[in-house]
Amino acid sequence: LQMYSPKGDMRRKFKRESADQRRDALIQSTLSLIATGGPEAATVRTIAEAAGVTQGLIRHYFSSKEELVGAAFERHMESLTDATGAVVDEEHGSALERLAAFVTAALTPPVVDAQAVALWAGFIHLVQRDPSMRAIHARTYFEFRDQLEGLIGEALAEAEKPCGTALLRKSAIACNAVLDGLWLEGGALPESFEPGELPEVGLASVGAILGLDLITVARRA
Repeated sequence: LQMYSPKGDMRRKFKRESADQRRDALIQSTLSLIATGGPEAATVRTIAEAAGVTQGLIRHYFSSKEELVGAAFERHMESLTDATGAVVDEEHGSALERLAAFVTAALTPPVVDAQAVALWAGFIHLVQRDPSMRAIHARTYFEFRDQLEGLIGEALAEAEKPCGTALLRKSAIACNAVLDGLWLEGGALPESFEPGELPEVGLASVGAILGLDLITVARRA
């Protein structure tokens, strides 16, 4: 019979948390290196130095450098989706307001950010040559688009605009493309846009695709 030991339980918890922190430090170091110098800057040596660990410790948490880069890519894309989707959990009076808030969040800082775009650009060429990176890209893309599609469906239903499954899917693809394009330009050329211009253009464009007045909704919210 194994007796419960509070001290032993705390020790195991501490070790787990420390391991998570070290793994997180490796991911964050990888992201920083890729943001400033591209994927080629993120070698096992430079990642270890940036994280303040030995090179051997990387192999303890990741089977290869490629696995670590994949984890960093997934972390980056999920952080953007989480930052955009967080507004959906806030108090909104209507489905139209939730959709307008989502579009606005997708096109304002911290989502629209020069470093965020630099990281995406550093990762994206790996997607075409590495199946595991492609799988991460597909998973995070559909996670964002599915969330957007759900918000669109709710807003259209609220506005009593019929939208079948096929049309809803195409609408989500089109609206997602608008957000992606504006996000890319806003992060790459932030000085080219007036304050608030990107979300306003996004709201107008998504609204035009769906036949909804998101501009008025956003201003009223």
